[in-house]
Amino acid sequence: METSRINDPRTPPGAPAAGCDVVTVPARQGLEAVDILRRGPGDAVGPVLHDDGGDTLGFLVPPGTAAAWDLPGSTCTETDGRGATLAPEPPVAGSDWLLPPGEADLATDPAVLREALGEAARMIKAADSCR
Repeated sequence: METSRINDPRTPPGAPAAGCDVVTVPARQGLEAVDILRRGPGDAVGPVLHDDGGDTLGFLVPPGTAAAWDLPGSTCTETDGRGATLAPEPPVAGSDWLLPPGEADLATDPAVLREALGEAARMIKAADSCR
């Protein structure tokens, strides 16, 4: 696995990662971010998990992302290569793939994800203020 758009010094280009970290966000914000990322150029969004209750989405990001992740309203779980991997079966019990590894083979670039989540939050706030 490699990042989709930028070269992360912790994951050399073209080098497969041992695992990946997972950024978890509320489902509404995550779905908006997926839409934003899919409208962008190239393969901007990697595999995405959703929980069975539909409350959260989890974006797979390059290993090491959790060390610097600080976006309010989200969490990033460090796996240090022991957690989520790109396998056909979801790596977390009680979850399923929204975008499976076969359709999105690259981890989502953390900087691009941060921008998309911010834009999604602004869109949701604007929509909610119109009610």
